[in-house]
Parts: sequence; structure tokens; C-alpha cells
Amino acid sequence: MENKPELIVMLTHHDYTVKDAYQVFDACKDSCVDCWGFKEEGLDHSAMKELVVHMKDCGKRTALEVVAYTEQECLAGAAAAVDFGCDILMGTVFFDSVNDFCKENNIRYMPFVGKISGRPSVLEGDIEDMIREAEEYLEKGVYGFDLLSYRYTGDSARLNEEFISRINAPVCIAGSVDSYEKLDEVKNVAPWAFTVGSAFFDNKFDGEVKEQIEKVCEYINK
Repeated sequence: MENKPELIVMLTHHDYTVKDAYQVFDACKDSCVDCWGFKEEGLDHSAMKELVVHMKDCGKRTALEVVAYTEQECLAGAAAAVDFGCDILMGTVFFDSVNDFCKENNIRYMPFVGKISGRPSVLEGDIEDMIREAEEYLEKGVYGFDLLSYRYTGDSARLNEEFISRINAPVCIAGSVDSYEKLDEVKNVAPWAFTVGSAFFDNKFDGEVKEQIEKVCEYINK
């Protein structure tokens, strides 16, 4: 059966959680999307925890994506994901300590690969190096990968094709999926999932957020 990539809606804009994330989710909770996420910056801890509780009460799966580069920051992000009750930790530079923490707390860890910098994040590096890096992390037991292919300074299409075809694990194409042309590319390489965040708040798919979500779901599944 052909794999249909899953849409993960990120309640984020330019790599920060939007201030009205709770209200946006509540207005869209009956949409087609099963998995929802947000970033570790933009709201205070209690508001993020309240958001996850509401998502869980609505039967949703939840992801925290952490844009952090030091071990201390990445561990703090992992601890927040556990405290919130998230199902998936996306992002962070890989550290053994973060991986071990996720295993101990039964959270699925999907780190970045390549050289990541800035916020909004930018991806640099050689594709073969990224694949070798991913294989090393898989041997250590990570669940999958957060691939910032549309933030890549090189050939995004080639990165998608090479990485997804060669890595035997869930891959989420994350960041800057903001057009139907990119949705076509996502459909073609068929990752486990992809995220859309800023594009919805920038009205790239034309309409209220819930309407845009339904458009993307319908397009990716047709």
C-alpha cells in the first residue's frame, strides 16, 4: 500500500509557539489531523502543559520540537516534553544523554541531523554525512529523524530522496513546507510525516487555519 505522509500541525510561527496556540487548536480540534505539535519557546511552561492536556483530552498525539544546540538546553527540552506528557520529542542536536532520557521516559526521540544553526533553523552539511549520522543514531535506539530539508542550504530535493529512501526509520520533513509544489515533493518521497506551521499562519493555503489544514490533508491524500 502506498504510504501517505501524515500531516503534523505545528502551532508555531518562525520557530516560536504562537501566543494563541490553545485557541487555534481548540478551533481546529475536529479537523482531520491526529498529531499536533509546538516549539519549546513562545509560551510559558504552564500554558504549554495546559495545551498538551487539552490535546490529549481530545484524543490527539503530541510532539514538542526543540530548537536547541547545547546539551543542557536539549536535556531541558526533553524534560519539558516528558513533563507535558508529549508522545514525541522532535529536534535537538543528538546527545546520548537526551537519547537515554527519552528511552527511560518512553518518549519517541526524533533528533535533527546535519549542522543546525539559528532560529528559524538552517541546515548545512553533506548528505552522505547526514545518512551516516542517522545510521549511527539508529544503532543507539532513536525512533526516527527530524529532517529540515527545506531549510537546507544545498539541494533539498536530493536530500529528501536520498535520506528517506536509505534510512529505515520514520522521517519527518519539518520546516518551510509552504506550497503545493512542496506538497507534491513530499508525496513523491513519502516520508512518515511532515510538519506545517508558519505557512498556516501566513495564509499560504488560503483560508482560516482549519480550512487550510483540511485543504492540505485532502491534497496529500488524493
